[in-house]
Amino acid sequence: MVKIQSLFFFILIFSSSFHAQAQIDQKLVTQFVADFPGMYGISDEEVSNILSKAVYKADIIEKITKPAEGSMTWERYRNIFMKDERINAGVDFWKEHKEIINNVSTQTGIPEQTILGILGVETFFGQRKGSYRVLDALYTLSFGYPKRARFFSSELEEFIVLCHKEKLDIYNVKGSYAGAIGYCQFMPSSYRAYAVSYDDDGSRDLSNQVGDAIASIANYLKEHRWKAGEPVATIAKTSANTIELPKQSLKPKYKAAYYINQGYEPVKGISSDQSATLLAFDYKNADDEFWFCFDNFYVITRYNHSQLYALAVFQLGEAIAEKM
Repeated sequence: MVKIQSLFFFILIFSSSFHAQAQIDQKLVTQFVADFPGMYGISDEEVSNILSKAVYKADIIEKITKPAEGSMTWERYRNIFMKDERINAGVDFWKEHKEIINNVSTQTGIPEQTILGILGVETFFGQRKGSYRVLDALYTLSFGYPKRARFFSSELEEFIVLCHKEKLDIYNVKGSYAGAIGYCQFMPSSYRAYAVSYDDDGSRDLSNQVGDAIASIANYLKEHRWKAGEPVATIAKTSANTIELPKQSLKPKYKAAYYINQGYEPVKGISSDQSATLLAFDYKNADDEFWFCFDNFYVITRYNHSQLYALAVFQLGEAIAEKM
């Protein structure tokens, strides 16, 4: 009886493993190895060996098919991040790394609270950096998710090169189900393009070196044309004679005066010549909140293209600064 149970268990495990690998398009794997650029000094054999040790993760496909943010209202999204626990953690993190954060902010012109807002939304200040092997995540999405195979296979290539250049252990780098890495959740292409070393020691470790992570967030925003000293967003007051506007773009197209003339008044004083866009956010089953969002708000959406994300980063950063 014991032998029969053992045999059944073996067959079950083998069947599950075979089924999982069957979800992978092996032709795409073979093509990826054949097309891997030779300029990086990584042989086809090395690439093939790396991929042979990757594991397909079915739950990743489920998560990326039904992302939580897709059905989020602003009220629900805001309530995830604007909690005392996260705000207090931000204050503690700021106190612990105050010198680094201040140095980076001074050198780059990126406000301290904006850096903290991103760290808080992305990984709860490094407490939730992701539990998936990045290799498994990118392997699964490159060869088992046709809808975005081109994007993720490009990121897989970047990841292999990144680990080779930075001497990272490719089999032990952990991240999100989408393959984002470290405190600041950079995808491998962004890691290679925008990550910097805080102490100029030649390495860029976004998973273990908090200084590198802080400096890299600031560098990312700076490279995407952050305007030092300019505002991010401010809420608008509306009146009975407010004109209903069509959906606005994330990137400012008009001056603030355009919206002011339509009956939308900024709560905080801003120049009427300031480039702005007016975005609506549903809140508490009532009328929409309207926000004047400026060029720096748009820069935050280059980090994550969601307007919900950008406003959460802004509000969390402001709440941490106020509590500090």
